[in-house]
Amino acid sequence: MVFYLPETLETASSIEEMTPRQIVAELDKYVIGQAEAKRSVAIALRNRMRRQKLSEDLAEEILPKNIIMIGPTGVGKTEIARRLARLTNSPFLKVEASRFTEVGYVGRDVESMIRDLVEIAIDMVREEKVNEVAEKAEQNAEERLLDLLLPAFPAHRDKGTSSGNDDKASVMEHAQRTREKLRAQLREGKLDDRQVEVDVRERSFPAFEIVSSQGIEEMDINIKDILPGLFGQRSKKRKMRVSEAMEYLIQEEENRLIDMDQVTRTAVERVEQAGIIFLDEIDKIAGRERGHGPDVSREGVQRDILPIVEGTTVNTRYGMVRTDHILFIAAGAFHVSKPSDLIPELQGRFPIRVELKSLTVEDFIRILTEPKSALVKQYTALLETEGIKLSFTDDALEEIAKFAAVVNEQTENIGARRLHTIMEKLLDEISFEGPDLKKKTVKIDAAYVQQRLADIVKDQDLSRYIL
Repeated sequence: MVFYLPETLETASSIEEMTPRQIVAELDKYVIGQAEAKRSVAIALRNRMRRQKLSEDLAEEILPKNIIMIGPTGVGKTEIARRLARLTNSPFLKVEASRFTEVGYVGRDVESMIRDLVEIAIDMVREEKVNEVAEKAEQNAEERLLDLLLPAFPAHRDKGTSSGNDDKASVMEHAQRTREKLRAQLREGKLDDRQVEVDVRERSFPAFEIVSSQGIEEMDINIKDILPGLFGQRSKKRKMRVSEAMEYLIQEEENRLIDMDQVTRTAVERVEQAGIIFLDEIDKIAGRERGHGPDVSREGVQRDILPIVEGTTVNTRYGMVRTDHILFIAAGAFHVSKPSDLIPELQGRFPIRVELKSLTVEDFIRILTEPKSALVKQYTALLETEGIKLSFTDDALEEIAKFAAVVNEQTENIGARRLHTIMEKLLDEISFEGPDLKKKTVKIDAAYVQQRLADIVKDQDLSRYIL
């Protein structure tokens, strides 16, 4: 099993060489605080790497140490899991456990999360293969487009004479020079608006939805594959601009150059060995049956999830997929219930439990400025597209953080998501008036923050609806 390295990784030359400390340092670039949770996922990831270095027999026995994250919404649970998956380029799926309860459980079974994860992995691997063949596909598409733009030269009648051969060579040389001139014009974009006729393949038969005992699953049924002698590949001529034809032909060449069987095998292996499933709202299915209402299904859903987490084989359209070594990260606020309310068998499959802390004013200040895609950087970049130079003073950031903390205390604690609503309200006027502003340099200080937000924050009923 190989971990695939995304281009953005800077700390180590490859993911296999990253220590837990380096993994935490990478997560720190995107998620503020929550050191304990980062430490746990870093150890879980490092153990995956250690497992790959063991003998096959022993490696098969070592199961992933699944994690339960306990903490209020908006403190970074999902982001930690998502960034971990991006770091290792692992297939990642976020699914709400509550979707499998009776309320809203329409035609979807618990095994569908594995099928969805395989689909994500197929897309990931196919995209990697596309990048590998992109140059070759573009070259092939360019040659095909030139064939459409440049008619074939006529065959010479005097094939048997030396003068006939010379004339043929001359015609071929002239055709080649013309082709190269067209190639240069094509690359410069001078032919983009010219019309060409392209053979476009039609899909003769639509996909059908099959209702099975496992639920509703989409399946592509192509009758041409079942009865190959009865149906041929249909195509039709379609006129399109050269720029559009180039895109279509590149896509067609990519499909021709990629071995989808190999993509499928690689994707299934990656799901089995490196897949990560984030089970959100696990607290919503905690609790035992009470004999009435939607709670009746809670324990049933836990028992449905249990074999997936324990390790089973799921039938997908791409073959059988084993779930033994998929890493499951569960998360929930656990305001009403607690992890011990889960059935004992499921508790045993989540041996690592970490509690994420509520965010403080200091955390909010860091969230506004430190991450690579911090909110202040986002809004500054957005307004800069219209020539507005937006800047925030330190005391303004402190005021924004204080307002966020106060509103979270007074109303519902939604963590860092509160900063989004506050920043939108704060910059509402500038964003609206932005294109018409004569003064393109805007400085946000504490006084401006107070002016825009103080009255709303004081009125609890108003802040409940606006912030």
